[in-house]
Amino acid sequence: MSNYIPKNLQFDNEGRDKLIKGITKISKAVKSTLGPRGKTVLIESTDHVGGITITKDGVTVATSVFLDDPVENLAVQMLKDAARRTANSAGDGTTTAIVLTEALVKAGQKHITDKNNITEVVKSINKYSKDIVKHLKNNSKKITKKRLLNVATISSNNDKVLGGIISDAYNKVGKNGIVTVERSQNHETYATVTNGIKVDRGHTSNLFITNHKNDECVLEDALVLVCDQEISNILQIETILKPVIQQNKKLLIIGACSPNVVNTLAANVVRNGLKLCNIIPPNFGYKQHELMQDIALSVGAKYFSDKTGDNLNLISMDDLGHADKVIAGKNQTVIIKDNQMTGEIENRISELREQQINTDIVADREFINERIASLSGSIGAIYVGGNSDVEQKEKYDRVEDAVCAVRSALEEGIVKGGGLALMYCMSVLYDLSKKTVNDDDLSAIYILSEACASPAAQILANAGKNIDDMYTFPGSDSYAENFMNEYNVKTEELGDMFKMGVIDPLKVTKTAFENAVSVATTILTTNAIITHARAKE
Repeated sequence: MSNYIPKNLQFDNEGRDKLIKGITKISKAVKSTLGPRGKTVLIESTDHVGGITITKDGVTVATSVFLDDPVENLAVQMLKDAARRTANSAGDGTTTAIVLTEALVKAGQKHITDKNNITEVVKSINKYSKDIVKHLKNNSKKITKKRLLNVATISSNNDKVLGGIISDAYNKVGKNGIVTVERSQNHETYATVTNGIKVDRGHTSNLFITNHKNDECVLEDALVLVCDQEISNILQIETILKPVIQQNKKLLIIGACSPNVVNTLAANVVRNGLKLCNIIPPNFGYKQHELMQDIALSVGAKYFSDKTGDNLNLISMDDLGHADKVIAGKNQTVIIKDNQMTGEIENRISELREQQINTDIVADREFINERIASLSGSIGAIYVGGNSDVEQKEKYDRVEDAVCAVRSALEEGIVKGGGLALMYCMSVLYDLSKKTVNDDDLSAIYILSEACASPAAQILANAGKNIDDMYTFPGSDSYAENFMNEYNVKTEELGDMFKMGVIDPLKVTKTAFENAVSVATTILTTNAIITHARAKE
């Protein structure tokens, strides 16, 4: 009984009411930052110099919230999870996810009565959510250079200077390029572009991590070993490990290592301070072989492969490639190289372009396109500066969000901003309501309708406006189907959101909505909550 921990139990409305209290508290703190007229939040932070963080970044606010009441705190942790998943997938939209979750839960409390079967209502919410996502996709547009600038500006909290720096970096690296965010050593914020490669594989052990905030292993001026043979014994690479250790060099191993080898390398990193990292080869089969050849060519390494009969035991320091910087994350690795493109690489790209022209298989054409992008692709780095540590931290968070938002916009396109993309989905729900007489379906439609209006309502509220005074809702009798004066909160002008440059990445809006629905339906169907009993003072 040594592990016995007493529990507190909460049931039915009593438990759900506490969950909603927790949601209301975190949402009130986070949603005040939404939109161009959003307010800053002051946070006492033990992780920051001076113990203070000043931010308009929703995810920073959300992650700082912990509540005394254990049930309320459970709701906070669930909301943080929705925000975190939105940020991880789309890079932005954390505040929108929290606003939507609160609206869904509160609308659920209002519209789900004793007459409803809550399981059926939740099923209907999930069913109609797919119609909303479909409507968002159908009303999205591809991104242009001008729209890219608008996305970057809006996502960096309407900072035109930062928006310009971010969009310039993306225009230079191209659609297939990568942009990273770094801290500047002075007060200036600027961007650089270098040649680099992205590998869809992350570090094989958490013990390799050097940047714990981002879960990344960062190696500057690193040697690179490229092989598709399994390294089952550390002695296989002893001839290069010895000089690497003696000369205090850094080494990235792109190759499959046995658990024993990974553990040995990781132990040396922890105990002896060595700078080592291992990632497994990308992809599978013939694609893996071709990608590994490309990587080896890019970094100037010899590719040790079973297919060509190479013996890894004969490896020497001359067989290793070189990278100016390696950033190995959880799921992907970026290899940055500052050297000019060699004739060999140019020839390989020309060969691949010929192959692309001669193949009719779509999948093969896309794979060849990825290889060309990998060989010729550039890596942009935005260095964020500030006049103080607090200013730099706040600006860094905004730039990081904006960079991810632009990446999402490039992937899936853009929709109208200001919360209107979701608000216009109410017309779909209105049409659905005409086709159903089922009480559970109608309750789901009412819940989703109120939620879809919530981001626009909050953006306007932060600007001192009331949504009922500004808009006629889609689906209402007075709504003009072909005309709506859309309101730009920043400039206080009426017009078309696309033309005014008020836009959001489709992926951000879609992901925030999907994650909010997931958390809200879980809370609405919760009937029992078990928490650790706290000692009474």
